[in-house]
Amino acid sequence: MTETLLKNVKVVTHDRDEPVDADIAIAGGRIVRVEPGLSTDGEVIDGGGKLAFPGVVDAHQHWGIYNPLSEDTESESRACAQGGVTTALTYMRTGMYYLNRGGPYAEFFPEVLKQSEGRAYVDYGFHLAPMSSGHIDELPALVERFGVPSFKIFMFYGGHGLHGRSDDQSSFLMLPEGERYDYAHFEFVMRGVQAVRERLPDLAGEISLSLHCETAEIMTAYTRLVEEAGQVEGLAAYSASRPPHSEGLAVFIASYLAHETGLTNVNLLHLSSRKAMDAAVRMAATFPAIDFRREVTIGHLLADVDTADGIGGKVNPPIRPREDVEALWEYVLDGTVDWVVSDHACCREEAKFGTPRENVFLAKSGFGGAEYLLPGLITEGRRRGLPYGRIAALTSRNPAERFGLRGKGVIAPGFDADICLVDPARPWTVRARDSESRQEYTPFEGFEMTARVTDTFVRGSRVLDDGKIVGAPTGRYLPRPV
Repeated sequence: MTETLLKNVKVVTHDRDEPVDADIAIAGGRIVRVEPGLSTDGEVIDGGGKLAFPGVVDAHQHWGIYNPLSEDTESESRACAQGGVTTALTYMRTGMYYLNRGGPYAEFFPEVLKQSEGRAYVDYGFHLAPMSSGHIDELPALVERFGVPSFKIFMFYGGHGLHGRSDDQSSFLMLPEGERYDYAHFEFVMRGVQAVRERLPDLAGEISLSLHCETAEIMTAYTRLVEEAGQVEGLAAYSASRPPHSEGLAVFIASYLAHETGLTNVNLLHLSSRKAMDAAVRMAATFPAIDFRREVTIGHLLADVDTADGIGGKVNPPIRPREDVEALWEYVLDGTVDWVVSDHACCREEAKFGTPRENVFLAKSGFGGAEYLLPGLITEGRRRGLPYGRIAALTSRNPAERFGLRGKGVIAPGFDADICLVDPARPWTVRARDSESRQEYTPFEGFEMTARVTDTFVRGSRVLDDGKIVGAPTGRYLPRPV
């Protein structure tokens, strides 16, 4: 029996450029029918002719990096719902930040699950980073016991700090004595991930490795040059200190290591520049056996070093000059980019800014933005001719498919009733004070949006009603595949 009927909406799906008029029947948290003229004896919700997008699968967030995980899970999941995000996949690792502890994931990850349980307004999952050799040995258990099939390498961590130059990465990473986080470790992580894929052939397509591609040695040298020259400041200085060819070189290295190890599922994260994307395209042509996926963030698509609102826009890799923003849009429009994410990392003012506040090299890296993901992509994408269906693919279907979320990402019978309603003609101005995030600023302050998420449903339950969070947190941890 249909429990809820969402009527009078224009349904957007990844396989059609433009939406179609239809009603959506929901029962037991799942979609049961999608067609015009449906009726029910249950609850009827009038969609008012709005666009019905599949709930956004934001495959790149960082809950708990700068604030207690229990707090971030609640507040930042509320911000997710504001942006139409119904599933958040958040990166987690041992070492400084997050839980501020090392050790095996068999002890670490249950604490992650405990601290997040019962607090989220949207469904969520985790990616994990094998930081030590012991973590590589744990990979099969992480997939089979905990439902985590996606892993990450931070390529610059071994020789460069999270926020800039550092001479003490060993303490930051909390590695066992005698171990190094370097190219050799990256190789062994790749071999470990591929071994799990071969051990579990039915899940192999959904087991993957993601890489943050920047080169520590290049960034360390350029940071020194930029600081000593003192000719640029702010976000422009930070971009110059982590130059685009550092990204491109790291993509080349990562790709060859994947080729060497036989790893065929590789995700290149938050590519921020023409050089990085060009390297990714070249490597895909060079190694056709590798199934590369290419990710960009909404921050890198909306803001540049001049338009972002101050050094609150510091992030890794950096916000770039306008020419790189335009280059990324070229790759979005031609289909090279596979998905768009927020890279949401709530960093409150007291933690974000150093003294003096204007020194970008003293600020911490990262900022929130899930609440602007879908509105921002629609606003800027439609202006450039990006079809609605392509937006649905970039924000929902593609990441859901890659990361083992089998019941997410599509408005169709049998899928979870994860839906967000969008008014494509409701202009608004971004103000940090209007966000449910605990972050008090945003680099998008004052940006003009042309579309707004008004309502968000997670498995059929409304969590955002006319722009306001409603109800209690009912989000679930998703052991994947699900």
